[in-house]
Amino acid sequence: MADDLGDEWWTQGDNSGVSEVEEDTQPLAEEQPKKSPAKKRKGEKQVQDNTKKKKRKKTEKKECFITQERSEEKGDKESNKNKKRRKRKKTITDVLTSSEPVPGSPADLVSLLKSHHSQTRSVIEQEELMLSESCFLSSNDLTHSLSSYLKEVCPKWAKIQKQHTQTRSVVLLIVCGSALRTIDLIKQLIAFKGQAKVLKLFAKHIKVDEQIKLLSKGVTHIAVGTPGRICALLEKEGLTTQGLRYLVLDWNYRDQKHRRMVDIPEVKGDLLKMMDHGLIQSCRQGTVKIGLF
Repeated sequence: MADDLGDEWWTQGDNSGVSEVEEDTQPLAEEQPKKSPAKKRKGEKQVQDNTKKKKRKKTEKKECFITQERSEEKGDKESNKNKKRRKRKKTITDVLTSSEPVPGSPADLVSLLKSHHSQTRSVIEQEELMLSESCFLSSNDLTHSLSSYLKEVCPKWAKIQKQHTQTRSVVLLIVCGSALRTIDLIKQLIAFKGQAKVLKLFAKHIKVDEQIKLLSKGVTHIAVGTPGRICALLEKEGLTTQGLRYLVLDWNYRDQKHRRMVDIPEVKGDLLKMMDHGLIQSCRQGTVKIGLF
């Protein structure tokens, strides 16, 4: 008993307590390193997610800048196109609307015929087709109506009208650019024509053969029509230049687009073709006079 009491019993108790504490702390120490890698992984994932979000934001910003640049480029292209459209060439209507109307003169018709014949005829043939000033009547100065102009250039109309007895020909031939203008000019002839018979010559709703029959049946004094139909009648010999005395061109009239008869390519081509069907030769011989109304 004494031996047992003499032993340092308190140390045994302390050692046992310490050993128990050490045994308790060891699993805690072992548990802590197990938890730390999971937290680290979570932290690393969060960092990676944040970096990905930042990258996405940067790419979105870049895409925004790119789309803005593309839109600006499109805007510049459209503005350049608009500038090109604005710099388009002026049309005939633009030039005519901006310029004041000037009455036509014989020199205008001569220059038109000269430019046309220079492409298809030789120099000698061009000289034979030149029109002198004696071939022309006085031109309209934009103050006359059709009746007043014809009274001025044809003062002896009543006598000339009675002397005309030929069929398939007319004394006065008036050439204009359209069917509507033809009807308008026929209405304006009421104060001038007297007892003369007037015939309209255009392609709208009227066949060439019907007009040939009308010209061959009776005597016609005045014909008003378009150069295309008149040219067709001259080609088929339904209309001749034998009894013709006056050729009046509706030169100064302008349509809704401010175009004259010679400003329309199709009408101008038909007019030049019509003049080549014996009218220029009749003018050079002195049997036909040209007037620009």
